[in-house]
Amino acid sequence: MVIASFPELKARLRDLPPKTAVVAAAHDEHTLQAVFAARRDGLIQPVLVGHKAEILSIARDLKEPLSPDQVVDAADDVRCAEDSVALIRSGGGDILIKGLLQTGTLLKAVVSRETGIRAGGVMSHVAILDVPSYHKLLYVTDGGMVVAPDLEQKRHILKNALDFCRFLGYDCPKAAALCAVETVSPAMPETADAASLKAEGERGDFGPCAVEGPIALDLATDAEAARVKGYHSPVAGDADILLAPSIAAGNLLGKSLYGLAGGEMAGVVLGAKVPITVNSRGATAEEKYWSILICAAMK
Repeated sequence: MVIASFPELKARLRDLPPKTAVVAAAHDEHTLQAVFAARRDGLIQPVLVGHKAEILSIARDLKEPLSPDQVVDAADDVRCAEDSVALIRSGGGDILIKGLLQTGTLLKAVVSRETGIRAGGVMSHVAILDVPSYHKLLYVTDGGMVVAPDLEQKRHILKNALDFCRFLGYDCPKAAALCAVETVSPAMPETADAASLKAEGERGDFGPCAVEGPIALDLATDAEAARVKGYHSPVAGDADILLAPSIAAGNLLGKSLYGLAGGEMAGVVLGAKVPITVNSRGATAEEKYWSILICAAMK
């Protein structure tokens, strides 16, 4: 099974019980539009943390009913992040949603050893992209959490993404460990990591899946390019997961597919005690809605 688009994904995730969603820095119109749409669809019941007067004003302008009891007043971004994480930690929420604050501010509160909500493993970001030129959704990881992952961290990042896809219904997700070339080169350490991950996948270490690497982006996503170059793999031209060798590569890849290639993007951080949305502050309400939908389905 594959999922071709966000609307198809939504159709597969119907009839979910509503989750309690804590929204950090909720004083943002696009964020609240997405949150209220998810509430209308029965996905969430929100707890809004941020500038209380501004949140209530936006809700009135949007003609959305909102009790002051559903809003937690917080004066600045740091307080918004810390108070939101504290609510999750105390059992007051199933999902954490990023509003109008920097991702780093929120994640600093999330990963705090004393007061955070880490689950113990490696936390990683998955960007889910609906790209017009590709025949199904793409899952790009990790462009948001681990700066320069070593082989052990890549194992965790890959496992997070594979588990995520299997949760969504993929029987045997296809993962491409991206590199600039298809052969192992001492000058490019990431190629050796990719070859190791492929071997581990073939051994069954990651469960049902197909892992290919090292493999270049064109071969992972373009069957004709793979045919011309004589590259044979079940992943070639049909990858679900694109495993980036570094945060820079993952970030650039995700943003290029989202921006220049005209894709739509949702995002989720995996590996915390609850799923976390970390859309860009400039993301549309629709893109933020897709992220909330995915997180609501996970908990």
